[in-house]
Amino acid sequence: MDCSWLPAVDRITGQFTKADNVYYQPRLLTDCARKVIDGLRQQITSGDISFNSKDEVLSVAVEQTAALYNGFCNPSLRRVINATGVALHTNLGRAVLAPEALAAIDDVAAGYCNLEFDLATGNRGSRYDHVSKLLCQLTGAEDAVVVNNNAAAIILALNTLGEGGEAIASRGQLVEIGSSFRISDIIGKGGVTLREVGATNKTRLSDYENAICEKTRLLLTVHPSNFHISGYTESVPLNELVELGRKHNLPVLNDLGSGCIYPLSAAISGREPLVSEVVATGVDLVTLSGDKLLGGPQAGIILGKKSYIGQIKKNQFLRALRIDKFTLAALEATLRIYLTGRPGQQLPVITMLTASTELLRQEAEHLTALLQAGEGKYYHCKIIEGITEAGGGSLPDVKFDGSMVAVLPLSLSADQLAAKLRENVPAIVGYIRDDRVIFDPRTLIAGEAKIVAVAVERICTEARER
Repeated sequence: MDCSWLPAVDRITGQFTKADNVYYQPRLLTDCARKVIDGLRQQITSGDISFNSKDEVLSVAVEQTAALYNGFCNPSLRRVINATGVALHTNLGRAVLAPEALAAIDDVAAGYCNLEFDLATGNRGSRYDHVSKLLCQLTGAEDAVVVNNNAAAIILALNTLGEGGEAIASRGQLVEIGSSFRISDIIGKGGVTLREVGATNKTRLSDYENAICEKTRLLLTVHPSNFHISGYTESVPLNELVELGRKHNLPVLNDLGSGCIYPLSAAISGREPLVSEVVATGVDLVTLSGDKLLGGPQAGIILGKKSYIGQIKKNQFLRALRIDKFTLAALEATLRIYLTGRPGQQLPVITMLTASTELLRQEAEHLTALLQAGEGKYYHCKIIEGITEAGGGSLPDVKFDGSMVAVLPLSLSADQLAAKLRENVPAIVGYIRDDRVIFDPRTLIAGEAKIVAVAVERICTEARER
C-alpha cells in the first residue's frame, strides 16, 4: 500500500477536540500527530506495516497520538520502590528523607518563609543561619556554610583558598567521585593547579613538605569514602597534615565525602570517621555530602574555621552554588533529629544500614507470605541469604548480610518480569541473579512489600493467561 491513506493532521487532532470535558494543548497535540504520521509513513514505505482501510489507519494514528501525548503529560521524575537493598542508591536518589524533613518541605512550600529575613529584628538575614548553628553544635566546627552538593563545596573552597596557586594532594587520593568527575579535574575548575605527591599506595608527610613552595596555597586530603586500598600502603594521618599546615601557615582542606554523624561503627563492621572527630583534629575546612550517610537532602556542607568560612561567604561563586529553601528546610529538620531526636529510629538511611539480620529475616518472611497466592502456579519464591552494600560511594569495605526473596517466574523470563515491574506505578526495582528477580527488604519502606507482591502476582498472572 502507499501513503495516501494517511490522515491529515487536523483529522487526527479533531478526534481529540471532540472529547467532552478534556483539554488538549493544541500545539503539543499537533506535534504529536505529526510525529505519528511521520512514523507511520516510514513503516508503510519500508513494508513493516499495512492496513485494510482508511478508518483503520485513522484509528491507529489516533491511538498512537494519544499515547505520545500522554507520555508528555505524565511526570518523568516519579516514585520508585527500591528493592535492591542498596540504601544510598545514587540512581534512585540516594537518602530517603525522614518524615520530619518531608513535613518541613511541605510547610515551607505552602507559602512564604523567612529564607533571608530575620524575624527578630525585621532586617535582612542569611539563609545559611538556618543550619550553620546546628552544624556547629553537632560537629564542633566554628562556622559552616552549605551549597548544592559536595563537588560544589570542594570547588568553592579550593577557589577561595587557592585560586592562582597550587594545592598539594596525594596521588593515592585523586579519586573519581562518579560519572567521570575526578578530584583532579575539580581542582582545576576551582582555578587551582594540582601538585601531586607520593605514590598511588604510599604517601609520607615528607612528600607534602618537600613539595611546598612559594606557589602553594593549601594542602588537600581526600577521605577514601568510595574505595579501599589494602596491602603495602601508607598515608599521612590528618592530624599530622594539620600540624604541617600550621608550620608553613597553609590551610588544610579535608574532603570527607560521605559525612557520617551517627556512630555507625558501633552497629556495623568497618570504620567511617565521624565528622566531629575530623573537626577535632583542627583541620581548617571539611567538606561533606548531605544525602549520603548524613541521611538528608542533596547538599554540600563546608565546616571549619570562622576566618576561612568568612572568606567563602564573600566568594562570588557562592551565589551560583547556593542552596534553595526546600533543601534548607529538609536539611534543618534532619540536623534537628540528630540534635534532639532519635536518629537511629527516625532517619531511614540509618535504620536501613543498621537493620538486624533477625529483622530482615522477618521482613523477607512477610514478603514471602504475601506472595503465597501465586506460589507454584505463576512463580516460585523462596527466601535466600545474601549481601549488599551501602551504595552512594559510602562504606566501600563494608558488606551487609541479610535475607532476601527470590522470585522465579514460570511464564516469562526474569528480565521480562523486571522490565514489567519498572513499568508498574509506582515503579519497582530489584535485581536479577540466577534467572530470578531478587527483592531485598532492607530498603523497602512500610507498606511497599504489599505493593511488590501485588505487582508480581498481577504481571505473572497476565503472562500465564495470555
